Amino acid sequence: MTDAITSLTTAREHELVAFRRRLHAHPEPSYAEHATTQAIAERLQVAGLRPRVLEIGTGLVCDIVGNAPGPLVVLRADIDALAMPDGTTTEYRSRREGVAHACGHDAHTAIVLGAGLVLSALTEIEAVPGIVRLVFEPGEESVPGGAVEIVREGWITGASYVLGLHCDPKIDLGQIGLRTGALTAASDTAEIVVSGPGGHTARPQLTVDLVQVMSRLAAELPQQVRRRLGAPEGPTGNGDDEVVVVFGAIHAGDAANVIPARGTLRCSVRCADRAAWDRAEAVVRATVAEILDGSGASHAIDYHRGTPPVINDATAVSVLESAARTVVGDEGILETPRSMGADTFAWFGEHAPSAYARLGTHSGDRARLDLHASTFDIDERAIAIGTRFLAEAALVGLQRPSA
Repeated sequence: MTDAITSLTTAREHELVAFRRRLHAHPEPSYAEHATTQAIAERLQVAGLRPRVLEIGTGLVCDIVGNAPGPLVVLRADIDALAMPDGTTTEYRSRREGVAHACGHDAHTAIVLGAGLVLSALTEIEAVPGIVRLVFEPGEESVPGGAVEIVREGWITGASYVLGLHCDPKIDLGQIGLRTGALTAASDTAEIVVSGPGGHTARPQLTVDLVQVMSRLAAELPQQVRRRLGAPEGPTGNGDDEVVVVFGAIHAGDAANVIPARGTLRCSVRCADRAAWDRAEAVVRATVAEILDGSGASHAIDYHRGTPPVINDATAVSVLESAARTVVGDEGILETPRSMGADTFAWFGEHAPSAYARLGTHSGDRARLDLHASTFDIDERAIAIGTRFLAEAALVGLQRPSA
């Protein structure tokens, strides 16, 4: 079937690039992806398929039903954009102020759409068992993400595999990154409000020097939480890179001669290990209390658990590896490093064998920009590679159902 998939993809490549550019020019933020959802649904309907919009009103699923009995394999794309400006100068740059597809979700959507169209056409000329379910997830950039709704509605139930990919601008075009086990980290956020009586900067000894207290908290909390969750000591310890606590915002006071009575610190807490993530909130709360003990300041913590780490199932990775070998050859497969970023794809792994690949989108004519950079863009030849890759992976999964 490989030759058929290649020819069917080639015939649709220009359309898929144009579809990606359409989404890129009209990005929509999390849970507001109404036009995006409609565009995907309309294209699937033209192909004679029957997409279903999620109950929350954005995002959709669509089944490609084979011509013989078989298992269920899910292909997932995320469809939302980021609340940030588009700094590119292309003809398809964002036309919506303050919203941009700077994470490649437009490409993911075009690729899963393309894989679905290819597989649908393939069922008319080849024997294809089972069902391939296309899942277009809304709200991936939000917490806990649209994946939770997809699971709640039952679209992952009974799946042999859930497979997906993410653009990676640090990997060259024509390469696919794979990794068994932890691929991303869990990500939580915490807001810590610290309070004191306030006072005059001439007499800090008569009150609580709130800025000094906040500074100590910001300096000590990351190291102490890492030590308690990351076990860096010893050659087999997880190391500091297993837990990352970083403050992104600290606010207190307005005047140079006034000790403020209230301050706010906001941080992210990232854990590569699932067990560490389960303990993270309790550890953060206890550590904050210990650091502030005796300072005279009171505090309150608003802690939001985000998403678990993406843990790639070994059997599902073998499915992706077989497909990657067909599409890019042995020389095109590399072991991708673990990222401390987060992805809501992780929720699917809680319910079915799942694996997430990294798709190379870099070429020599562009800088190796990171995801979420305002000028992020891809080499669009990656769309055809990704389409072939996921179509092949779906077929491998249908022929190799999980236990």
